[in-house]
Amino acid sequence: MSVANVMKLVAENDIKFVDFRFTDTRGKEQHVTVPVSHFDEDKFTEGHAFDGSSIAGWKGIQASDMQLMPDANTAFIDPFFDEPTLVLTCDVVDPTDGKGYDRDPRSLAKRAEAYLKSSGLGDTAYFGPEPEFFIFDSVQWDATMGGSFVKINSEEAAWSSGEKFEGGNTGHRPGVKGGYFPVPPVDSLHDIRSAMVLTLEELGVPVEVHHHEVATAGQCEIGTKFATLTQRADWTQILKYVVHNTAHAYGKTATFMPKPMFGDNGSGMHVHQSVWKDGKNLFAGNGYAGLSDFALYYIGGIIKHARALNAITNPGTNSYKRLVPHYEAPVKLAYSAKNRSAAIRIPFVHSDKARRVEARFPDPIANPYLAFSALLMAGLDGVQNKIHPGEPATKDLYHLPPEEDALIPTVCSSLEQALEYLDKDREFLTRGGVFTDDWIDSYIALKMEEVTKLRQTPHPVEFGLYYSC
Repeated sequence: MSVANVMKLVAENDIKFVDFRFTDTRGKEQHVTVPVSHFDEDKFTEGHAFDGSSIAGWKGIQASDMQLMPDANTAFIDPFFDEPTLVLTCDVVDPTDGKGYDRDPRSLAKRAEAYLKSSGLGDTAYFGPEPEFFIFDSVQWDATMGGSFVKINSEEAAWSSGEKFEGGNTGHRPGVKGGYFPVPPVDSLHDIRSAMVLTLEELGVPVEVHHHEVATAGQCEIGTKFATLTQRADWTQILKYVVHNTAHAYGKTATFMPKPMFGDNGSGMHVHQSVWKDGKNLFAGNGYAGLSDFALYYIGGIIKHARALNAITNPGTNSYKRLVPHYEAPVKLAYSAKNRSAAIRIPFVHSDKARRVEARFPDPIANPYLAFSALLMAGLDGVQNKIHPGEPATKDLYHLPPEEDALIPTVCSSLEQALEYLDKDREFLTRGGVFTDDWIDSYIALKMEEVTKLRQTPHPVEFGLYYSC
């Protein structure tokens, strides 16, 4: 969409406000709104000033002035605000040099795409994430000096079979690991997901499928189409926004938290990816599962750097409560066609155009701009250095004999461990100035604050383990 078309959209829809949005380091969208009386074509060249020092992990107070530069191609009318509001996704620009701020995730994603082209290896990287999420009726938690708790309320949950509800307990609900794919009334969230899908398509995000996921208590997935790296990250942010706000409009609450409850599957974000050049899919070939050497080396790069990647693709302390065996969590750093216990899967497809690899360890609290960029950089390092991933895994990796199990590396077991690996294994990320050492240092410091907070907080499980000792 051109700037002229955006201004036409404003006029034809009697827009009252324009909402400028950007994404912070943790992956949360932020926004600032101006009345349409203070919006014109100049905003696309002059930008909108804001205080970067108030964003966690960004500028200090001594260098806080930043500019939001709206991208006309991202324009859509917000479906949730009372007043007609146009939304524009923005890059964050440092006004001192007019370049994308090195800690702005969207600017970083654009640098990753530029690096791919400059490398000569390819010209386009396609990504197709599958973020899973839960929809609960309500949730409560607290952690104070006087105690801590969390309570998930879900009429659909397996544990609600003995509860009393207004109007009666219908008894139709998925059991533990029983949510894939029963029809309603067991799947109680079909209509909410359909509403989310219709909204996404209105906003220009193509949807391919929606369904209930494996876990009880409302685990869901909406599958959307692949796109180029930055655009696909933009769409992922729109999907999260639509999911959160549609659930809210229905009087429910949605979360992309990887492991909100004990004893059932957590939520992942499997990331499909491929690299193209001159209109040709470089992942297609005559090797294993129809892959090229390029694709195998790409897989090798992801496996080699997986533990450093974990810090970005699995960026929460909660992420590692999902990355445990037996909950369809891909903890083993191996690759395979069809085998979902491997960290890298090669989906079965009929066409070379659809040939791709699927990284299964990322989760949906990952910042999509950062996660996709980091995966691309790891894959390209594998191609540049011809890192072969070894033989594919054909066995169930959760039930190997101990001597075989010991030979297959695993993902990290904690965020702290992942940050240590990121600190040591960072060079592949910094090529072409995509990620910078300054960004990595600031990211590690930001995430260690989360590690320290959890480390210092007593957990209810610890009372069961140690109270009577």
